[in-house]
Amino acid sequence: MKYALQTTALATLLVLAAPMRALAEESLPGASVESLLTLAREHNPDYASMRFEAQAATERIAPAGALMDPKFSVEWMDVTKDGSQSATLWPSDVGSTKYTLMQDLPWFGKRDLKKNIATQEAQASQGKAQGTWAELAAKVKTTHAQRYYLHNTQKLTLELLDLSTRLANVAQVRYAGGLAMQQDAIRAQLEQTTMQTELVALQSESRQVDARLNALLARASNTPLAAPERLRPVPVAAKLDAEALMARVQQGNPQLFAEDSRIKSAELGRDLSLKNRYPDFTLSISPTQMQSRISEWSLMLTVNIPLQQASRRAEEREAQAMLSAAQSRRAATANQVLSELAENLAGLDAAQRTEQLAKSSQLPQAELTFQAALAGYENGKLDFATLLDAQRQVRQAKQAQLKAQLEAQMRLAEIEKLIGEEL
Repeated sequence: MKYALQTTALATLLVLAAPMRALAEESLPGASVESLLTLAREHNPDYASMRFEAQAATERIAPAGALMDPKFSVEWMDVTKDGSQSATLWPSDVGSTKYTLMQDLPWFGKRDLKKNIATQEAQASQGKAQGTWAELAAKVKTTHAQRYYLHNTQKLTLELLDLSTRLANVAQVRYAGGLAMQQDAIRAQLEQTTMQTELVALQSESRQVDARLNALLARASNTPLAAPERLRPVPVAAKLDAEALMARVQQGNPQLFAEDSRIKSAELGRDLSLKNRYPDFTLSISPTQMQSRISEWSLMLTVNIPLQQASRRAEEREAQAMLSAAQSRRAATANQVLSELAENLAGLDAAQRTEQLAKSSQLPQAELTFQAALAGYENGKLDFATLLDAQRQVRQAKQAQLKAQLEAQMRLAEIEKLIGEEL
């Protein structure tokens, strides 16, 4: 009776533990790419640093357009009153005290230009942050697809290893009955060993990919991840129109957005260098105190004289060169981005076609060939080498389908990185 109660209690604990294990598995990230992207956005330090840099650039806008701090000075005159008293700084006891308030004023329009330049630089920093996120998201998506490929390749290898075990048993039975050579059994065991070796390599590669993904998520390299359950669906052909995507790249690519902002900043910098031909001002107001009253007021306007025209012309040429450089850099970036888009669209199309061929033609034919080879070997009409070759064809067809899916996901991630958003 006591033993029965212990058995019942153990069974109850096992039943209760199963949902807990399932819940723990569900709480781990990695089953879908969406959970991974959320973690990357919240925790990746590279992206965080770019966001803070963009925030810092935004905070520079207000100071760029502000006036300089005013200056205040006090001048004590005749502090000994012609030697009739000891030196003092008390305003009512000196000959006179002059207070001066000064404010530097730039030439008309310079403050607005500086503020607009800072605004464009802030937008360029935001574009850089967006580019960092696009790059990070593409890496996360690609790594998730690699995990899916490796996970399913391991499953496929285990299935074929089980099949090889059954084939080895068939070969052993036929050899024991004198219907096959010992070499067939040895070949079957060799095939099992080969698959076991490949399984070890796949497990090692999976751990490496997991460590790489954890690094992107700012987690410890050995932190567990959930098994990948699905890949993102590839968009329909209407969303992969080359002309439409090229237009979206011109509008939404983070690199081009940043380069456009740099061009505008360079144009404003050139305008500011032209404004430097004109003088800046300093306005001063000075009340003078004698004893306990203000006896007079003074107003002064100071103008700096822009005599160093050679240096100003050099600054103007520098600003123009910087503008030309920004325009050329934008053109080069646009050419590179559009070239990468065309390349990835072609790669995505090829991957989709390859997957369709593997699924609809190569795999069914390989499976039929294997069934025929198995029947022929059991009837003594085919040798074991032919049976193993048919088994390898089935495996190659399934692997080709998985590789095509991986390639399509990698190409899709690159396309989305280029357009700056998901399709």
